[in-house]
Amino acid sequence: MKVMLRMNDAGNLTVYVAKKDLEEEVVKQTDGESGKILTLANGWELEFREIPNAANLPQTVEAKRLV
Repeated sequence: MKVMLRMNDAGNLTVYVAKKDLEEEVVKQTDGESGKILTLANGWELEFREIPNAANLPQTVEAKRLV
């Protein structure tokens, strides 16, 4: 699924999923088998092959929902 990564006003990484009209803050980042796994405040886990540098945000990237 396509998601947009951006930094919010508090400087925290957030994920916006347009198809679900969902915007959540990232509460945890871990390394997975195929890349980075971001855990959102609502409990979703999304896997990314690579996460762009914070200086290059906002940016739309491909993610895979794990939970």
